[in-house]
Amino acid sequence: MKIIMLGAPGAGKGTQAKKIAAKYGIPHISTGDIFRANLKQGTELGKKAKVYMDQGLLVPDELTCDLVVDRISQPDAVNGYVLDGFPRTIPQAECLTNALKERNESMDIAIDVTVPDENIINRMSGRRACLGCGATYHIEFNPTKTEGVCDACGGELVLRDDDKPETVKKRLDVYHAQTQPLIDYYTKAGILYSVDGTQDIDKVFEDITKKLG
Repeated sequence: MKIIMLGAPGAGKGTQAKKIAAKYGIPHISTGDIFRANLKQGTELGKKAKVYMDQGLLVPDELTCDLVVDRISQPDAVNGYVLDGFPRTIPQAECLTNALKERNESMDIAIDVTVPDENIINRMSGRRACLGCGATYHIEFNPTKTEGVCDACGGELVLRDDDKPETVKKRLDVYHAQTQPLIDYYTKAGILYSVDGTQDIDKVFEDITKKLG
């Protein structure tokens, strides 16, 4: 079962990807993890990626695709995998499609976790992180016992720059410009499935597993 997870930052696709991987016994593959693993192991692909990352540049589509194809060729991915954070652009999607075609394979399903922008902004701007131990909370969904104080270590809680409404809005704009075309791409391919991400996490997962069977 070869699955692609789509959805805006903060839509909860990473959470669902982990749950799917655990239920079906397939690896959860995120580009961040792939980059870290290749850098740590000092692979040729890792060295190439490091040149871009050290300059603060995005790793080019072709190289990112090579890293992903290398990862899905590992023995643990023989029965399928969940791709999280890839593809992000049409060139990446086309590269993946072509690489799989060469192996007489294709993706089975692209799951789009849909959440309105305003929900995501509210969701993310309510997050708080502990300066001491890094624990995360949410002022509405997972509040601390004492406001502004970490339950775990008593450290001070802050709103991270990444979670500020204006930053989240910018990230959503980038997502819509870059990744929204993928919705059309996988709709045309006949494998897109949209799930309502505003529901409870377990309900979203239930809807996904009904579809996956």
